[in-house]
Amino acid sequence: METNTVTQSKAIRDNVLSAISEDVDKQIFDAFFEGTSIYKVVDNKVYIMCESKLARQILRERYLDFITQKLHKYTASYYVPVLVTEEEMETKRIFDDSEVQPEFFKNNSLDPHFTFDNFVVGPCNSEAQKAALYTATSPGGLYQTLFMYGQRGLGQTHLLNAIGNYIKNASPEKKVLLCSSYDFMEQYIEYVKGENKKEELFKFLKKFDVLLIDDIQLLKDKKKTQEFFFTIYEDFRQNHKQICFTSDRLPGELDGIDQRILTRFTSGLSVSITRPDTETCFNILKSKILASGADLAMYDEDVLYFMADKFQDSIRSLEGALIRLNFYASISKTNHVNIDLCTEALQSMIDVSDAKSKATEQKILSAVSSYYSLSIPQITGKNKATNIVNARHVAIYLIRDLLDLPLKKIGQIFGGRDHTTIIHSIEKVDKLLKTDPQTKIVIEELKKRISS
Repeated sequence: METNTVTQSKAIRDNVLSAISEDVDKQIFDAFFEGTSIYKVVDNKVYIMCESKLARQILRERYLDFITQKLHKYTASYYVPVLVTEEEMETKRIFDDSEVQPEFFKNNSLDPHFTFDNFVVGPCNSEAQKAALYTATSPGGLYQTLFMYGQRGLGQTHLLNAIGNYIKNASPEKKVLLCSSYDFMEQYIEYVKGENKKEELFKFLKKFDVLLIDDIQLLKDKKKTQEFFFTIYEDFRQNHKQICFTSDRLPGELDGIDQRILTRFTSGLSVSITRPDTETCFNILKSKILASGADLAMYDEDVLYFMADKFQDSIRSLEGALIRLNFYASISKTNHVNIDLCTEALQSMIDVSDAKSKATEQKILSAVSSYYSLSIPQITGKNKATNIVNARHVAIYLIRDLLDLPLKKIGQIFGGRDHTTIIHSIEKVDKLLKTDPQTKIVIEELKKRISS
């Protein structure tokens, strides 16, 4: 359906050009953008007339994605810009389907919500964040190939989008493509029906300056797709373009991937993202709450620490728990979330072991005091004698492990200690369990006494 009106065309042109002028160098804007006009708006296509073939070529090769983004932002519709010259308009060639460029990866775009500004940095991901930020500020430079790996749901996709968004904001003329390896494979299978189609896809991908591929491990055993991918990869490397990957494992641990590709991966920079600690999860929750526009004061601090400790396996599960909690709070018509509401809301998501139902605070303290020949007041008090401090660490660890009490509550049991002290005790015993066989024996013996 044709919806071409002078008012509509002028409004679109003026508003989109105004937005573009804020992000593009003035000389570039005056030379190539200022002289454009809208010829027609037909269905989902906006036909943009350029002053010359050179202007059309520059805008098509360097700024087409940028123009598309601005069109989407202003019109809130997925208009496709078609760049034409006056000569083409006169001959009606622009309405010839043979002139329409193939729309590869048309459903792939950067998520504007994933930026470096809202990425919460902690010990688990600081190396990857620094590498991603450096790459974004110097695309195609020292770290031309960046490989970020770790179990799924820990923030790799966020960093991949952050790289793309940073580059697009800093250099609007650069073309960035983000896709998953599954999307890459689907495009290859759908469009490559022969050598001509393969060449079209190859030419399309060559136009990009930055290629961001999520979950590269999904190319496992896809030999023909890997062959095509290798060709693209080599072209990017030879032309000093940026390429970034995420994976759920190290390059050397990828099965079913061509050795030539693995060699290229290992020649670049590989950085890991590990499971976040409690403090990082706590900060992520605060960031998510503030980003949603909610009042942080609505949540008791021990609620956030409880969730941060229980849902460390992935950031996605942490976000899911927050969504569940907020939903439960809304249907409960409350504007204050305490630990009782939190445990009630999340009980279906929390695994409660048999040991927890058998243990109590008093039973744990009694077992520890008896084992170490100390009194309960000594264990819960301020005495800093080495033997008492060690027993206190063990008691705190067991109460957390067996009862899953909030950190604030455990702190109250042990003389009003703050949550950082409680976390330190838990992490100290957790570390000893991995390195000291005697600690493991002690914990196992105490658990037997407690559960008997």
